[in-house]
Amino acid sequence: MQVILKAIEYYLPPSVLDNPQLCEVAPNWTPQKIQSKTGIEERRISEDGELASDLAVKAATLLFESGACQPDDIDFLLLCTQSPDYFLPTTACLLQHRLGLRTNCGAFDFNLGCSGFIYGLGVSKGLIETGQAKNVLLITAETYTKFITPNDMSVRALFGDASAATLLTANDSEDIPNPAIGPFVYGTDGRGAKNLIVKTGGMRSPVAGLACGGGDEDADEHPLVPPTLYMNGPEIFLFTLDAVPDLVQAMLDRTGMTFDDFDLFVFHQANEYMLKHLRDKIEIPPDRFYVSMSHCGNTVSSTIPIALKEAHKAGRLKTGDRIMLVGFGVGYSWGATVLRWSF
Repeated sequence: MQVILKAIEYYLPPSVLDNPQLCEVAPNWTPQKIQSKTGIEERRISEDGELASDLAVKAATLLFESGACQPDDIDFLLLCTQSPDYFLPTTACLLQHRLGLRTNCGAFDFNLGCSGFIYGLGVSKGLIETGQAKNVLLITAETYTKFITPNDMSVRALFGDASAATLLTANDSEDIPNPAIGPFVYGTDGRGAKNLIVKTGGMRSPVAGLACGGGDEDADEHPLVPPTLYMNGPEIFLFTLDAVPDLVQAMLDRTGMTFDDFDLFVFHQANEYMLKHLRDKIEIPPDRFYVSMSHCGNTVSSTIPIALKEAHKAGRLKTGDRIMLVGFGVGYSWGATVLRWSF
């Protein structure tokens, strides 16, 4: 028995923020400059009141409608998000109910960003291989744009909202070489936490009404400051140039493979400028390095499954192809794995 990735569907909110619209608040930029630096032409923006759970439901519904599985088939639900509906309960529990999953289905959230899909694959593989589940629904859903101030082009030009639903399942077929997923390499360095962070809104820096059960009388000490995303772009760039080549080499060492053994490399779709530098530094053949973000921006934990789906639609993947997946970012957190394409 092995674990295979059986299906992927993703959902993008209909509201579009394109480069000409961005230039209305940043007149020193041009649409061409934004596109050349980021590789992004437009981002999708969730509506007011549209949360990560709402995006997650849309992606999962698309997966069910595709015929890949039905709600009763799911044994475990994993939700990767850094913009949950509530502190508690876990948003995965809300999704279990909204999606009509069985009540003997396990479910939990995990809070990771750009490496989250890799970690989710690892957890899913463990759940299935240890007999705890046969079908795992891994959902990545994020609404980073709700953390962004309108004039902060350092992040507004990059991030978009999205969700993706991925089905991992037990499979006894010999059509796909074993293992179909794995091995995994992970990394963490919390010293970089300050360089990509939402400082307010948690218990470390609460807003009015959140500290010690406070109410209106708490407002002077903890003013109502909307949670705001801060990114130190140069430090994030240096981190990736340092950590990601070592991560790729660690995966090659772990597997005994070379670049020639891989049909495609799919990295976290951070921005095109960063990806080109990583590709050149690692010396990955350009024709096997896949980039797909122009239509949706950096969607955090959903970038890799979206890119995989787009690569499949474009005919870049066929059954049995071997792909190196690489995620990296907020935390700092990073991870890589090898995936055999199975549909």
